[in-house]
Amino acid sequence: MPLLGGIRPPIALLCVLVLALAGLTAKVLGPDAEPVVPKAVLSSQQHFAQDGAIALRASIDERVTDLERTATALNAGSGADPERVLSDLGKAYQKWTGTTVLDLESGEVLAARGERIPLAWLDKDVLTGDEALTPRMVRLETGDVRLMTMAVLEGKGETQQLLIASNSLAVPSINLGPFRSMAVVARGGEVLATAGFEQSEALNSDAEREELTFLQKQMTRLSDRAAEETEQNPLSVREPGSGGYPGVSGTLLGDGYNGRVATAGYASLAAADPEDGESVAAGLGLTVVAMLPVVQQHATTVDSRQLYGLLAAGALVLLGLLAVAVLWVTVQRPLLALFLESRRLARGDLIRPVTVPRWGEAARIGSALERTRGQLGGVSAPDSAGDARRRRFRGGGRGPLALTAVLLLLWCVPVGLLLNRTDGTVSIPAAMVNDQRDRTDLVADRVRRALNEAQADVLSISRLIDVDDPGATETLLKDALREHTRYQALYVVGEDGNVVARAGGDPHAWSEEERTLVRVSGKGEKKPVVQTGAPVPKHKGTTLVGEVRVEFLNSLLKRPGLGEVRIVNADARTLAASDGFLAFEGLPNDALPDLVRAGNVQVGAGPVENGLLIRDRGAVTVAAAAPFTGGGIASDLGWTVVSWQNADRFEITAYEREDRAVLAGLLGLALIVVCLGWIHLVVVRPLRALAADAENLADGDLKTVHYPRYQDEVGAVVRSLELIRQQLQARRQNQARRPAEPRLDAGGR
Repeated sequence: MPLLGGIRPPIALLCVLVLALAGLTAKVLGPDAEPVVPKAVLSSQQHFAQDGAIALRASIDERVTDLERTATALNAGSGADPERVLSDLGKAYQKWTGTTVLDLESGEVLAARGERIPLAWLDKDVLTGDEALTPRMVRLETGDVRLMTMAVLEGKGETQQLLIASNSLAVPSINLGPFRSMAVVARGGEVLATAGFEQSEALNSDAEREELTFLQKQMTRLSDRAAEETEQNPLSVREPGSGGYPGVSGTLLGDGYNGRVATAGYASLAAADPEDGESVAAGLGLTVVAMLPVVQQHATTVDSRQLYGLLAAGALVLLGLLAVAVLWVTVQRPLLALFLESRRLARGDLIRPVTVPRWGEAARIGSALERTRGQLGGVSAPDSAGDARRRRFRGGGRGPLALTAVLLLLWCVPVGLLLNRTDGTVSIPAAMVNDQRDRTDLVADRVRRALNEAQADVLSISRLIDVDDPGATETLLKDALREHTRYQALYVVGEDGNVVARAGGDPHAWSEEERTLVRVSGKGEKKPVVQTGAPVPKHKGTTLVGEVRVEFLNSLLKRPGLGEVRIVNADARTLAASDGFLAFEGLPNDALPDLVRAGNVQVGAGPVENGLLIRDRGAVTVAAAAPFTGGGIASDLGWTVVSWQNADRFEITAYEREDRAVLAGLLGLALIVVCLGWIHLVVVRPLRALAADAENLADGDLKTVHYPRYQDEVGAVVRSLELIRQQLQARRQNQARRPAEPRLDAGGR
């Protein structure tokens, strides 16, 4: 018999797969040590660090781009007074801690605003080296670190001036929650800035102060480890094609203290989108570390659900052996017996009667073989007995397959649908709810800053517009639109409401009756229209309007591990979303609008506890809302960022066991389909056709040639049946020839 044909291979494969699935079930559903910290909490810290790194990267790149763009615009003119340059820069952008203009030839400070900028770090390499005018990190006398950004200005005449702006490297100023902290780390592990510890310095008890000291030491140690990890090449630490965060990110576990474990996520600064091109911030070698102490888990007893896993594995072995026994008794043994009997008849052994199986196609074939044995010259039973036996054993080989499938389904269905069901009773770690809230707050801060930046860009461009020269104005708008990817259109609206100059898409109406400089319209359209405006100096009633792309806002909301994120107005109507949405549509859950209203009411009244769990029909949803706060024109819009996700997406042990149980049930179904389908296609269907051919042969059909389709047991019986047909045909020809010979002899005499 061939190795891959016949009845033996699928039954053997069924045995192997049943044992393998039982072992896998015992492994993934049986007793296992609980992790010290849930994987979901660690993943959340990694995502938190990624969000912080993206926000810091965007902030640094925007400041560098704004300074360079301002210098380019000023150089296009006839030169401006240094004092006026810094004054206009401060009015358009409130983002630098200090600005200075100095003469490059003499080194004299021509103008200064804000924090005093030290100049000892300026040398020839900074100005003319291979990395000339590259942003530099400088430590002040106070110990704080500032990022120095530079741009060359063309002064009056042939003189050149250097514009220097300094800003801090602090992480976004958001509500980090109790004992959560973030840090900006340089190459080598030096901590440049921290946030979060200052919120805990007002602790009164000695135990709390000791824990704060412990966490500060942990932050220093984990920052060193994070800096070492981020020295790797991002392409080497990710699997090819895996996507995800473009930089290096991961998680770290620190030491324990009073039942808590310091968990940290880290992420290097990297461009958030390949379309962003070169990123100055990504080349600074900075890393953001987010740390949170969580309660350490102690699994002292074995969960009953883990015992269910061992019982399920044992039950699968028993049912699998029973299923194999059914197939062996009802399919394999009768088929092998037919193979031996047919080969015996084909060889001419007609003395012993054929052993006829008790039922199914094998009984029909055995009965037909017995009748052909009688036709070949052996002693046979009467035909009526054969017909009765054929009618008696009309049942087929599909019955054993159905019985085997039922036996295995008795295991697959309960395991896949009933075992380890959570039914909304899983305890969600408080850290997950806090992380959802804090990450939502971080996204809200990023969107608010982006809108403030958009309005500041429009204000800066408006100072360069000459309404009396529409051609030059339109060229300026086209250049600005090409540089600012956040806009879909820029246009100048005159006092009468008509568009004076434009670039980009079709403009929308802008009314001077409204006093707000950031507006939303477009109800009834496919997507909202977000406009930001700035009055053009020296031209009363003339406004430069920029329409912010909704796709740009959507891109700010897409963060892994945060679920679905939306920006809603004060009426809880959608303005932007991480997934598809309809303009100004409502939120899908009734509890979410209440969460938005509660967050708006609590703004300015202390800490906003705007995260909650929603339990509905066994499903658990973690939701959070973060209203725009923190200053700038966007904080007055009344907008809120809302996020929610199903808790079953978290890497929590209970949900993982439920998923593994479902997977085990699906693997059992696949086992049934593969093995029993194999037997049906290779054995049962050919056996049914063979039974019909054998009965036709026994009934006297000697013309039909029988040829095997497969080289297996069924094929061997078909070959024997063909040999028997040939023998019967030869016997009939001999019988027809014998009576004719005496008649010829009589006629001859």
